[in-house]
Amino acid sequence: MTLKQEIVGNAMQMAVVNLHPGQTVYCEAGKFLFKTTNVTMETRLSGPSGSGGQQQGGPGGGMGGLLRQAMGTAMQVGQRMLAGESLAFQYFTAQGGEGTVGFAGVLPGEMRALELDGTRAWFAEKDAFVAAESTVDFGIAFAGGRTGMSGGEGFVLEKFTGHGTVIIAGAGNFIDLNPADFGGRIEVDTGCVVAFEEGIQYGVQRVGGLNRQGLMNAVFGGEGLSLATLEGNGRVILQSLTIESLANALKKAQGGDKQGPTGGLFSTHAG
Repeated sequence: MTLKQEIVGNAMQMAVVNLHPGQTVYCEAGKFLFKTTNVTMETRLSGPSGSGGQQQGGPGGGMGGLLRQAMGTAMQVGQRMLAGESLAFQYFTAQGGEGTVGFAGVLPGEMRALELDGTRAWFAEKDAFVAAESTVDFGIAFAGGRTGMSGGEGFVLEKFTGHGTVIIAGAGNFIDLNPADFGGRIEVDTGCVVAFEEGIQYGVQRVGGLNRQGLMNAVFGGEGLSLATLEGNGRVILQSLTIESLANALKKAQGGDKQGPTGGLFSTHAG
């Protein structure tokens, strides 16, 4: 059953979802805005039905089934905790008729509804997830130790599999690209990547060599030491505003900007 949703607004968009009777949508804690009275709300630590959202002990499962379910939930929670994600999900189900639920991201920017047909997964930067049908599984993927250590961003990714609609959000405006249209590879600011399809190879590379120009790029160029690389044939969604640039703009407005003329290398990160 297709999720009926509409993304509304401009500078700070939100998603208004219309649920059929019995249909369920879930969101990350903190992304819920409003609902009609006939929509029930339940908060659970477990993921959706495909990954432990429903009871799997059952009459024939016994204690072994309950133990496996508990261990599976604990692993999911542990992964989300390691990734810095919300520990719980909120589930919304329409009862006795159609219902409406509203969701939003946490930064000024766009939202996008992605349709999964079961053939390709989608990956997104952490905190991009807003809401999804219960038929979409939410997981955590790790880009690899070398990528994470060298890039500072992109080490932890959200992974969406299954069938149905997943709604993501980012900062600023979105642009859709396919690396295949640009010679098979594009290089972007590590904070600009919102999401990409399975089949796209994601990595992080150093900006220039360890020479005079490379150091100039790193110190004064505003990008720090690394750029994200995206290779292959598939959809890539980028955002025009990074969390770091927004934080630096707010600090500057408050008279506390620490970035100065040295760009991103010695900038002060929020938090």
